[in-house]
Amino acid sequence: MFIDTHMHISDTEGVNPDLYIEHALRANVKLLISSFCEKDDILLSTKFVEKYQCLYASVGYHPEVANNIVDNDYKILEDIVQKNEKIIAIGEIGLDYYWNKDNKEIQKKVFRRQLEISEKLNIPVIIHSRDSIGDAYDLLSQYHVKGIIHCFSGSLEMAKKFIDLGFLLGIGGVVTFKNSKLYQVIEKIPLTSIVLETDSPYLAPEPNRGKVNESSNIPYIAQKIADIKAISIEEVAKITTQNVLKLFDLHLDV
Repeated sequence: MFIDTHMHISDTEGVNPDLYIEHALRANVKLLISSFCEKDDILLSTKFVEKYQCLYASVGYHPEVANNIVDNDYKILEDIVQKNEKIIAIGEIGLDYYWNKDNKEIQKKVFRRQLEISEKLNIPVIIHSRDSIGDAYDLLSQYHVKGIIHCFSGSLEMAKKFIDLGFLLGIGGVVTFKNSKLYQVIEKIPLTSIVLETDSPYLAPEPNRGKVNESSNIPYIAQKIADIKAISIEEVAKITTQNVLKLFDLHLDV
């Protein structure tokens, strides 16, 4: 079986959640972790995890909404995590200097507050880092947290530094792109440090690049990793699944 550790599910953007889940299960993607990372989304997360047995959630405030976060929002976040066992991570949280370089200190403050919640509740984090990998690493190294570096696209050096901190690297459709150099990192890091993700509806892998992404595309990503490492896709499925279950302390029949 496969696990999609990072995707976005919604019934407001032209995607039918029932069909989405059906397609995933048919592709042997048996567990999905959906990221809810805006105020309204976070409140909707319980609706989705209660409806779909195979769906779990991560909740947190994305750096793009950092300017709008107030003190009470952290209490809301902490409460919702504590009240639902299917919310298994705080995320995606982090830093994004691609879209906004003018509020770096605000982003860092929001990031720190959520890392504090993770540390307090002993719950993993899902990390977003765009054009900010150095600052993200520096902040993470100050807390006793574990989790996944979502959509990792950094250097081998940074990959090793995050792995040394105890993080797993989320590898998605980008690894299948013809111009991607990510294979150079994949070749040299252990499979025990890798998890699979789609970031759907974004970043569909080849051969579906440019289309709306779905969790059902996970096998394309797994096959590319298998090709890079010269192993079977079954081995990729087995090890990456074990990585996820261990990180989130999930006891499922696989």
